Amino acid sequence: MIKTETLLYDTIRPVSWYANGLRLLDQRQLPSKEVYLDINSTQALSQAIKDMVVRGAPAIGIAAAFGAVLAAQEALAETAKDFTAGFNQRLDLIAASRPTAINLFNALNTARAVVKTMRDPVAELLQWASTWLIDDIQANIDIGEWGAGCFNKNTRVLTHCNAGALATGGYGTALGVIRSAQEKNLLDKIYASETRPWNQGARLTLWELQQDGIPVTLIADSSAASLMQQGLIDWIVVGADTICMNGDIANKIGTYSLAVLAKHHGVKVMVAAPTTTIDWKAQSSEHIVIEQRPSSEILPANYTGDLVTALNPVFDVTPAELISVIVTEKGVIESPDTRKMAALIQ
Repeated sequence: MIKTETLLYDTIRPVSWYANGLRLLDQRQLPSKEVYLDINSTQALSQAIKDMVVRGAPAIGIAAAFGAVLAAQEALAETAKDFTAGFNQRLDLIAASRPTAINLFNALNTARAVVKTMRDPVAELLQWASTWLIDDIQANIDIGEWGAGCFNKNTRVLTHCNAGALATGGYGTALGVIRSAQEKNLLDKIYASETRPWNQGARLTLWELQQDGIPVTLIADSSAASLMQQGLIDWIVVGADTICMNGDIANKIGTYSLAVLAKHHGVKVMVAAPTTTIDWKAQSSEHIVIEQRPSSEILPANYTGDLVTALNPVFDVTPAELISVIVTEKGVIESPDTRKMAALIQ
């Protein structure tokens, strides 16, 4: 097992427990301001997740794990009510914040199960949530090692959205692979797409890599095809918000189009995510709920009424046949399918 203190490029922790509450790096304000918010209620946490103060499936899952501690505190304070009912009601509130990131539901469902055997739910849930955070960071480090092992010398990569430390407990999934590959001197060029409409690539991925002194080149989303046509990209490396049991994945909108382009141009596609991102009950992408956010996020303010509208899906689905490898902390799955995914359970 790799010790985190031995790593280069490992400086960012977006989710932590502080005093009696949750502390979140407000990612809406990056890169211009580095602001932390103290979250002391399940209502505030639910709103923070909805508003994208915290984002990225693993980070949302970690926030939800600590949210279970807040839920226990609130349920115990209501001495006249049944603890279990009050606890589950508050977990339901957190669960309703966003529909696609499966880590959210995996964390909350685990909290519902483990709390049943706890005599001191607040203290024991805090220990459990802290372990969930530590395990996520270690999983990302392992993902980075496995993923970097797929690269040759002078590899040129394109990453989409932000699947870095900001989207996880630390180190990152897709950016964990890039961090590990950079440390091994395997990379020739790193491209980051802008990732409209929230510009997570331009705002967050660039900020992350700059913090760690890793050179990166921003591209407009629409220029990826041209770079592939010119033979300037070897790998596309992305994270995931849900992985199905047949290897289909949901990730930031635009991932599917990049995978189609990659197939045409002979570019490989790597999906990097911990096993907490796997929906063990979803046999295929038909079971994935795609979040639709408000049209106001992409529609200019001067357009009002019903004549001009906008569609704003947050995620799209990339089928397994377009994915070269899925990398988890357990290893590399080449050409993922149902049989290979099922082997992770064993």
